[in-house]
Amino acid sequence: MGTVRVRWCRKQEYYDSDPWRGTWAYDGGVITNQASHHIDLLEWMLGEPVSVMAMNGTYLVNIEADDTCAAIIRFRNGALGIVEATTATRPADLEGSLSILGEKGNCVIGGFAVNKMQEWNFEGETPDERKEILEKYSENPPNVYGFGHIRYLESVIDCIENGKHALVDGLEGRKSLELINAIYESVETGKEVHLVFEPKESKLGRTNF
Repeated sequence: MGTVRVRWCRKQEYYDSDPWRGTWAYDGGVITNQASHHIDLLEWMLGEPVSVMAMNGTYLVNIEADDTCAAIIRFRNGALGIVEATTATRPADLEGSLSILGEKGNCVIGGFAVNKMQEWNFEGETPDERKEILEKYSENPPNVYGFGHIRYLESVIDCIENGKHALVDGLEGRKSLELINAIYESVETGKEVHLVFEPKESKLGRTNF
């Protein structure tokens, strides 16, 4: 099982700062904007999703889209994934985290931007090895954006200047977007949605609904 939790705070002034924020046509809700990278992490760790069931709501802000969503994902290898995402955490950001449970161990990367290795427990591992992992793979970024954007842009520049293969290409990005669309399709239909599918009821990217 794998779980991602996005418990962040976005108040009305955040959405009011730009007209596109929180709209179905140009932004989407918490799953599309804030939790998209966490969903990408979950897919990267657990593999290809085959179905999803989701529910959402808009609770503490006045926007078209959702500020809270929960989803259960079944992956082709049989694993289950849980997505808990909200921008209705108050009074401030709480966490952005990833947990993985396997047959021979578990790990939790927590913090408010998936930045702190909190648990690393695997069979056959020595206490010194565990301590090294926990200390080596923890950072303290200044905000929820972490250091990922900077490192990705550095990789893009490196690819352009030195002709290297892209760290993440458009096809990889499409995988997450297909799952996000399936989440919103499940929200609208109230049913389990199987991938790959053609969106029919999802409001994402639409101006007429």
